[in-house]
Amino acid sequence: MSLKLGNLRVESPSFQHLGRMPKRHAGDADNLSPPLEWSGAPAGTREFAVLCFDPDAPRLDGVTHWVLYGIPSNVTSLPEGEGADAYTGGVNITGKPGYLGPRPPPGHGAHHYYFWVFALDGELGLKPGLDRPQLMDAIKGHVLEQARLVGIYER
Repeated sequence: MSLKLGNLRVESPSFQHLGRMPKRHAGDADNLSPPLEWSGAPAGTREFAVLCFDPDAPRLDGVTHWVLYGIPSNVTSLPEGEGADAYTGGVNITGKPGYLGPRPPPGHGAHHYYFWVFALDGELGLKPGLDRPQLMDAIKGHVLEQARLVGIYER
């Protein structure tokens, strides 16, 4: 079960909240984004944004693995391996669009991968290529609700 912040809820058929992510979602394996499903969006939701972030990475600002936005309000899931051309793609830590699977340093311990879904109050028309901080700045004041699912991966 995902952490619930309000009525919005996000889950994945691939792993449970705080459960181990399958290797097929890792950067050193198939690098497929996990399927995500959400429900309970508040009234007035006009679009969604999705982020995947690793705060455990040995970097001051962690590592951004996925930035996707401009997802219409009638969409309530993303299939496994959703491509970079689906909806509006932001950039991951490499500066490229698309999902970048977990690949923590060997022996660094378990890392937590936060998959955030944000319900937004407008169709913001954001340009492609935003990174995580830029997206967070752009959606400030437009987030009706947010929910997260945390997966764990270790090498």
